[in-house]
Amino acid sequence: MKYTKFLAVIFLFPFLLVANGNMEKPEVGIVEQLGKTLPLDLTFKDSSGNDVKLNDLIQKPTVLSLVYYHCPTVCKPLLGAKVDVLDRIDLVPGKDYNTLTISFNEDETPENAKTIKDHFIQQFHKNFPPEAWHFLTGDKETIRKLTDTLGFYFKRDRNDFIHPTGLIMISPKGNITRYFYGMAYLPFDIKLGLIEASEGKIGPTISKILLYCFRYDPEGKRYIFDILKVTATVTIFFLVIFVTWLLLSSRKRRVKERPQRHEDTKEKEEGNQS
Repeated sequence: MKYTKFLAVIFLFPFLLVANGNMEKPEVGIVEQLGKTLPLDLTFKDSSGNDVKLNDLIQKPTVLSLVYYHCPTVCKPLLGAKVDVLDRIDLVPGKDYNTLTISFNEDETPENAKTIKDHFIQQFHKNFPPEAWHFLTGDKETIRKLTDTLGFYFKRDRNDFIHPTGLIMISPKGNITRYFYGMAYLPFDIKLGLIEASEGKIGPTISKILLYCFRYDPEGKRYIFDILKVTATVTIFFLVIFVTWLLLSSRKRRVKERPQRHEDTKEKEEGNQS
């Protein structure tokens, strides 16, 4: 029985590594916080300059994106990809879901948010009600509370920011249900993510395994395959299997040799008696 348990631990070893790897807080990147509830009492400013609480905005399944509005590189393509995929799903914005974009740059203003909102709302081919997509700004403390809860880590680099990219699905109760990485999304995946969020279902754990195999590249501003980590993990995994095989083989040999030694001892005793 104890060997069965031992083998079970061996085969679960890679998954344990994934769990431990995701527990580390990176300087830049995402550590998934699936199932965690957002601090819905946080107050931000919308693109009209009004104070709004997350609780008032997250009443439906919500597609959340974190950017900063003066970003010279990946943020605008990310929002463009968001427009493209929402344009192609057959769910009704404002009825079936809402979407939310929040700046993690505390220096940005509602005017900046309005400029970006006006631009991207016009990019839709179908009718997309402006009230279904909120663009927010906030102070440093409020932003940090939100990003820490989301497991979204970034750092300032002079006038720029180094940060990950992706979309996060939030349930109507404010629970984190799924993460999508990068800047290219399939309509099927986003629709499924919204349906899961509406039901409060947590996204597949395979994303954690994939995240373990990739690391964030601050220079390229994207996730790349972490060949060193994966190679080390696979090497350790097979090394543990090999050691386990040696231990089990040694045990089997001892079990087989025990009866033979017993017979040899018995024959020797009988010979002495004769």
